[in-house]
Amino acid sequence: MCPLRIVVDRLNDWRPYYPTEDLVSADDFLSLDRRHRSSRDEQDRATHVINLCSDMDYLGSGYYVSLLAQARGQRVLPTVETLNALARKSLTDLQLDSMAPLLGELSREGQLPGDQVTLRLLFGECREPGLARLARRLFERLPCPLLEARLVRRHDLWRLVRLKPLRLRDLTVDEQDLFATALNRHSLRVWRTPKARRRYRFDLAILVDPQEALPPSNRGALRAFIRAGRRQGIDVSLITRRDMGRLAEFDGLFIRETTALDHHTYRMARLAEHEGLVVIDTPQDILRCTNKVYLHALLRARGVPAPEGRLLKRGDRGRLAESLRGMTFPLVLKVPDGAFSRGVVKVSDPDQLEREAAKLFETSALLLLQEWLPTDYDWRIGVLDGQVLFASCYYMARGHWQIYDHSGGRVKSGGFTTHDPDDVPPAVLQAALKATRLIGSGFYGVDLKQAGERVVVIEVNDNPNVDAGIEDAVLGNALYERIMRVFLTRMEARRHQTGE
Repeated sequence: MCPLRIVVDRLNDWRPYYPTEDLVSADDFLSLDRRHRSSRDEQDRATHVINLCSDMDYLGSGYYVSLLAQARGQRVLPTVETLNALARKSLTDLQLDSMAPLLGELSREGQLPGDQVTLRLLFGECREPGLARLARRLFERLPCPLLEARLVRRHDLWRLVRLKPLRLRDLTVDEQDLFATALNRHSLRVWRTPKARRRYRFDLAILVDPQEALPPSNRGALRAFIRAGRRQGIDVSLITRRDMGRLAEFDGLFIRETTALDHHTYRMARLAEHEGLVVIDTPQDILRCTNKVYLHALLRARGVPAPEGRLLKRGDRGRLAESLRGMTFPLVLKVPDGAFSRGVVKVSDPDQLEREAAKLFETSALLLLQEWLPTDYDWRIGVLDGQVLFASCYYMARGHWQIYDHSGGRVKSGGFTTHDPDDVPPAVLQAALKATRLIGSGFYGVDLKQAGERVVVIEVNDNPNVDAGIEDAVLGNALYERIMRVFLTRMEARRHQTGE
């Protein structure tokens, strides 16, 4: 379990808030020297630090708190990198260069009145409900416990002209209440007893989206992950995108939300990896798996059996027939980053190909055109840490050629069967393992088609489904135990490497 330290300029600064044994003054924190600490201090050393000091400027006391925390191998909020970015407007602008669309949307909604707005952010929360999205986004980009932002309207466009750390003692009474609530949500450890802290050796966050229609794990599976982790000494907590600023509290991150590159899942994976967490899926896994164009080129270059295919460029419109040499209709046209059968269409002739390609080229400069391989089901081979974990057959939706049918108002899917990997054709397992070795050593779901003796890899998914009653039909609870055991082994290795 990772203890917590809340660092303030003076202990009196904490007077308005609930007393906590986790509090330490900046002077005391900076005076700590690990070589001279007692065994008791060493046992209770802080590995997560919330820095609430006032002087965050370069070489100020608050800056040194973050600097020494990182040097000691502790996780700190804010990091030195965040403080450096806040101190240099060019770096801040770089971090926030994608905020303009949100500011425009808030302006149209009337959430930015007048020509100037000052917004105070407390762990990514604010007192203005209409600006909650902006507050959360700013905190995600530059995680700092207390921030003040100033926005100005110029030529009918809103710009962020200042973003700086806010002093704890400058909070109003109402802001103090929000700060205490936000801190409580940010780090439940502040309110835990020492006994509760000693129950678990590690903390694992599982990222979920409660509103996702087709999540990678259903509620039964999530409950099974929590139970399996705790049996192995891992305190497992469910988090959402709103908890990005809390990532440094954990030892590991398990993403159970559909991933994408231009998405908070990728940003959270990158931040978690930067903070030294064990991450599944890693940013590299997301980068390599979510783009079908990349996978097509990778599998083809490394000799992994895959469907015949062609890459189509936006500039090819009007002469797509030239790309069809050696291919016969029907064919399958795909956008690079579709998921759950979305962005995938079957085309039966050149005219339909031209029409569908024109639609899909509106959102992507490249498309993938592949041969159509009709089968009753796709194999899904789950691979974790280079080992086969489960094997399922996903059947096509009734009357449809894909597993998921989005043609109606309601998404329909086919059935499934789960099999002992020993009963799966060896060629299927070999192709799946060969494909995942090109990606990494994470957790993957390899989709394959088998037609007679021919086996081809359709795609490699970086966050495969693990649903209670489906993928666990053979192993039962042992499936969740094996996944948690990989986290445990990697977190132990990481702790040994860092000397925590």
